[in-house]
Parts: sequence; structure tokens; C-alpha cells
Amino acid sequence: MRIFTPLLGALALILALSLGTARAQGFLSAYEDLPLPPGMTEVAESGLSFDMPNGRIVEAFARGPLRATDIIAFYAATLPQLGWTRDSDRQYRREAEVLTLETQTEGRNVVVHFTIAPE
Repeated sequence: MRIFTPLLGALALILALSLGTARAQGFLSAYEDLPLPPGMTEVAESGLSFDMPNGRIVEAFARGPLRATDIIAFYAATLPQLGWTRDSDRQYRREAEVLTLETQTEGRNVVVHFTIAPE
């Protein structure tokens, strides 16, 4: 029984972490594999995406009644599953791209500004 209890705890933790991507609200239209946390919606027509010789630049915004810390925690759990490596709480790298997350409180909502640019 002593082995069984820690095993159940470990399985619960693995399950909780693996559900991060599965519970995503949707994905940004400007960047096809960047998920949105539950409760967040993309700000319509706010995104832009264009290719440059050294890579692409993508900007998008999402808004929702969440706390900034919960949004940052969502991405900390989800982005590594999608191949992103964490540089800091708000910056990730994948291949030759850098993703930056900026948050701003607007009334009861938090707005997230996503920027993806070449290194």
C-alpha cells in the first residue's frame, strides 16, 4: 500500500500536466499551433503574420477574464509539449523563433500580446 499511494500521486500529476494542451480553448488564427487557455478569445483582426528573409513575424492578441499568473502557468505547462523551450516565464524558443508573451490588465480582463519573431 505504501508504494501504491505515491504511484497514484505521480499518475495524477502526469495526467494534470498532459491535459494542458487538450483543454485549450482553441488556437490563434495567426499562428496555427499556439493554443489559447480556456476562457481566452482571440481579439478579432488583431493578428498579423508576414514572412521575412530570416523568418516570419507574427503578432496576435487574446483577451479573457483570467489572472495573468494563470495564463503564464498555462503556457508553462503547454508550450513544452509543443516543442517550445522556456527561456523565462514569458519567453520561449523553438527552432529559430522566439515567442514573447506580454500581459496587460484591462478592467476584469487580461490581454495577452503574442509576438513571434526570428532569433
